Amino acid sequence: MALALEACLVKCGDILINAFFRRLQFNPDPSTGAVLAPRYDLVDVNLLHDPIGLSILAINERGELELHYEAISIGELRGFSGTGDEILYLGATHEANNFDMFAVHVITGKVRRLTRHPEYTDPVAFSLDNEWFVVMDTRGSDRQMWLSGMRGIPPLVDLVTANAAASTRNNRHRRFFQPILIDRHGDRGEYFGQQVNNRGTGLDGSPNDPNWNGRADPTFSYNGAKIVYWQTLVTAPACGGINPLPCPESTAQGGRTYRVMLARLFDRKLTAPAAVFDVPGFLLCATPFPPGSGFPDHRGLLPGLAGTYTLRGKASGLANATFLADSTSNFIHTVSVKYDNYSDDGEHIINGLESVTFTPDSTNPWISHLDWYSDLEGSGVATATKKTGLGGF
Repeated sequence: MALALEACLVKCGDILINAFFRRLQFNPDPSTGAVLAPRYDLVDVNLLHDPIGLSILAINERGELELHYEAISIGELRGFSGTGDEILYLGATHEANNFDMFAVHVITGKVRRLTRHPEYTDPVAFSLDNEWFVVMDTRGSDRQMWLSGMRGIPPLVDLVTANAAASTRNNRHRRFFQPILIDRHGDRGEYFGQQVNNRGTGLDGSPNDPNWNGRADPTFSYNGAKIVYWQTLVTAPACGGINPLPCPESTAQGGRTYRVMLARLFDRKLTAPAAVFDVPGFLLCATPFPPGSGFPDHRGLLPGLAGTYTLRGKASGLANATFLADSTSNFIHTVSVKYDNYSDDGEHIINGLESVTFTPDSTNPWISHLDWYSDLEGSGVATATKKTGLGGF
C-alpha cells in the first residue's frame, strides 16, 4: 500500500512543508523498535523533492528570470489519482495569487495543472475509474476574486504574499468551499466543471444554502455514482454582532451546525475501478529518504538573491522585478514589479506596477503583515484592473 504524508517546519518566519511518498509493509515479527508486536512498517520512503530539478522561478545564464511551469513544486500533498499513477498536490502558483491543484506522474514526472479558476481550491478526490475528480473550491463565492480575478499576472509577488493570500479564503472557522465536479482533464477554456449542489432553492437548509459551507475531503462511491462531502453552518464570530451577516438558525436535527451530504449522480452509468497502477519503490522525481535524513532547503530563489531582474513574457513584453532582502536573514521581504505589455499567452496583456512588503510576526509564524500596492491594468481578451488606494492595502 502506498501512502502520501507531509511534515511541516518553520524557518526564518516561513512555513515549509515537505511531502513524502512511502509504502506500508506488514511485519509479522519485528525485532527492532519500541513495539515488537505485529505491525505495519514504513518502507521505501521518498522525499518528493528533486535537488537537481527545475524551480518554478529561476535565473538563466543571462541573469534573467524564467518561469518553468513544468517544474514540480509541491505545496500541500493531496493524495493520488484514481489509479495511483499521479500524485495530487496544491502547488506553487502559475498565476499571481491563484492557488490550483496539480498532478505529477509517478514515472515521467510530467506535471498537469488540474484547476485554473481564479478562486481557491484545496481538498480533492478522484473517482476510482479515474475519469472524474471533485474538489472543494471557493468558485462561485467571489471570495478570492478581488485578489486573483485578474488573469495572466505571473507569480512574482507570490514570493511574499502566498501564505496570506491562501488564508483569505476563510473567515476564521468559516470556509467558503462547495463541491465542484470536473472531468479528469481539468479546467480548460470555458470549461470549469459544475457545482455538485447547485440545484436547490437557496433557502435555509437547502443543498445550496450559501450559509452551509463545505469542509475537507470529499469522496466518490466505489461505483462512481455518488459523492459524499460534509458541511458546517456559519457561526459567530463569522456572523452576528458587528458582522453584517446575521447568524442563521440551523434547520438540521437538534440544531446541529454540521451535516454530511450525499449527492447522487442519476445520469451516470455505474463504473468499475480502473486497474491499480504499478508504482515503483522509488520515484525518479524524488529523493530517497532513509532514517536520519535531513530536510533540504526549499527556498530556492529567496535567500541571497536580492536585486533587479527581467522576466520576459512568453508571448510579449517584459516585467522588471526588484527583490529586497532582510539585512540579517538575507531572505526576500519586498517584491516590486513593473509590467510593460507583459503576456505569457498572447491573450492577457499586463501593464502597471505592483509592490508588496512582507513583515513576519516574530512570535507566530502563522501571522504576517503585508503592505500591498497595486496599480495594474489588463487588456486583450479581458479588460481588468487591480488597484489599491494611495495608502495601499
